[in-house]
Amino acid sequence: MTTLTPILTKFWDDPQSWTLATYEKNEGYQALKKALTMAPADLVAMTKESGLRGRGGAGFPTGMKWGFLPPPDGGPRYLVVNADESEPGTCKDIPLMMAAPQFLIEGVAITSFAIGCNHAFIYLRGEVVHVYRRLLRAVEEAYAAGHLGKNIHGSGFDLDVTVHAGAGAYICGEETALLDSLEGRRGQPRSKPPFPAVAGLYARPTVVNNVESIASVPPLLLHGADWFKGMGTQDSTGFGIFSLSGHVKNPGQYEAPMGITMRELLDLAGGMRHPERPIKFWTPGGSSTPLFTDEHLDVPLEFGAVAKAGSMLGTRALQVFDSSVCVVRAVDRWTDFYKHESCGKCTPCREGTWWLKQILGRLEHGQGSEADLDKLLDICDNILGRSFCALGDGATSPITSSIQYFRDEYIAHLTMGRCPFDPNDAVLFTTKETVSA
Repeated sequence: MTTLTPILTKFWDDPQSWTLATYEKNEGYQALKKALTMAPADLVAMTKESGLRGRGGAGFPTGMKWGFLPPPDGGPRYLVVNADESEPGTCKDIPLMMAAPQFLIEGVAITSFAIGCNHAFIYLRGEVVHVYRRLLRAVEEAYAAGHLGKNIHGSGFDLDVTVHAGAGAYICGEETALLDSLEGRRGQPRSKPPFPAVAGLYARPTVVNNVESIASVPPLLLHGADWFKGMGTQDSTGFGIFSLSGHVKNPGQYEAPMGITMRELLDLAGGMRHPERPIKFWTPGGSSTPLFTDEHLDVPLEFGAVAKAGSMLGTRALQVFDSSVCVVRAVDRWTDFYKHESCGKCTPCREGTWWLKQILGRLEHGQGSEADLDKLLDICDNILGRSFCALGDGATSPITSSIQYFRDEYIAHLTMGRCPFDPNDAVLFTTKETVSA
């Protein structure tokens, strides 16, 4: 197994990587032409066989999701690409759309043909105006070349693609809230069932997939399911983009086989920015996943192994923090984000995140008591599994895991009456040290 697998990132360093001409020089749209000669059911079967799992966080099998659509009834069905990348630390889809948007456009065309969709939507976070413009230009180029529009390449298949800019709400990354927003409603999660596969956009059968999931379809189809399964692990096949940020020498996007370890990725990134400061904690899948420590550096970054170790692979947003960072302050900042982004529809999330923020704010300033830690865990327990969508669950993850691994650090704030990580204080903490005043 090679360490890196430059597929989606293969030509990001080309002077004009985003153009259709560059994409076509790198096998661009060969997969679409192949797909148009196949039966749609065979495309779905190939995707199932490849083991491609959703790259947006949950890791649900992509081909299985396509297969959930009911039989055609003569009415429209839709593909919606979730490009509302918003979680702290998650930064793989935006650079992919910026550097090589045609991967996504071709993937949209192939997927739409496979599921019988004639109008697809790309829902993009509205603040990234530069990416919005680039996607619009990419779609325009694809139309001009005959890859989109009427009678694509003489196949009789028609497809229109709409790029929609959202208004900037993290909650719209939840698929049903995204659909409501796309319909012009306030972005809030829907009750399930019915699921989007049965009644999604405009109450019609709808597939909602992440950007990287759809962008992975063209190389998968062109080279075959066996080629795809030759990378990664049995649990998590293929390749993925791992986003390293934080206290590493060379932060960035590392496209590697699923199952690579954090230790290997750290080596690829040149190690820690300050070698004298060891890694303290890191997120395997963004700020909504339970924290890992230096004890987890050799956990294979695949869905099953990460879950077994007590976290989630999520979007593979690897935020790395060294021993100079206050874990209480970091968790407090993340909780502030989730409190702000809660849509307010359900009580556990709306009220729970507010109270989590109040208590964490006190603790970070050395106020309160040790009983507040138990209160935090109690509130988290009342949110977990009881909120309307996964936002509430995600808000609890960094809190419960940080108390699990760094309870002494929380207590140190209370003992000292302030955050121990004062700029004038030389004390640094690791996962195994007991903090003392």
